[in-house]
Amino acid sequence: MNPKFVLVDFENVQPKNLELLSGPSVKIKIFLGTNQAKIPVAMAQAVQAFGPDAEYIQIDGNGSNALDFHIAYYIGRLAAENPGSSFHVVSKDTGFDPLIRHLGTKGISCRRTTALSETAAVKIPNSSSNPQKLDAVIDNLAKQKAAKPRTLKTLRSTIKAWFVNQLSKEGLDDLIGELTARGIVTVSDRKVHYELPS
Repeated sequence: MNPKFVLVDFENVQPKNLELLSGPSVKIKIFLGTNQAKIPVAMAQAVQAFGPDAEYIQIDGNGSNALDFHIAYYIGRLAAENPGSSFHVVSKDTGFDPLIRHLGTKGISCRRTTALSETAAVKIPNSSSNPQKLDAVIDNLAKQKAAKPRTLKTLRSTIKAWFVNQLSKEGLDDLIGELTARGIVTVSDRKVHYELPS
């Protein structure tokens, strides 16, 4: 199973609910600014529970985007070392969005969220029937707002990542087909347009 990397901009967001990320393929990297010398005890204990799958990375040096560049470097390195992985940047900094769109054009599943709760895998009811999967995908697309995948390739990789790569190619094809049949997704010149329920 390909890992899901969660990269937390701790200068920008201090999450309190790491237990939402539990799972065998989740790897967490928490980026600390030069002047962030203290970690709350509860946070340290939550991170410790992930063992070797979580680490702190304290950047060296100051600058308005110093931490952002470190996160960008790690996404590139980890994407090269772990093809097929997905990436979630937890930050309120919209400066990541152009990079994330570019990664999507390269087939790399990456998105930015402002809370850890938004990085969790799609919650699928136990029956896992196709209508329930479809509803979950529609709900998640609606939450993406302006960050929705813009190409069919990126849409496919995003949906696959939401299901933590537990969706077969046929299952993915079925979901895309149903989105198209319902008029929720329209593909023109490989660009995706949405008509999501409000």
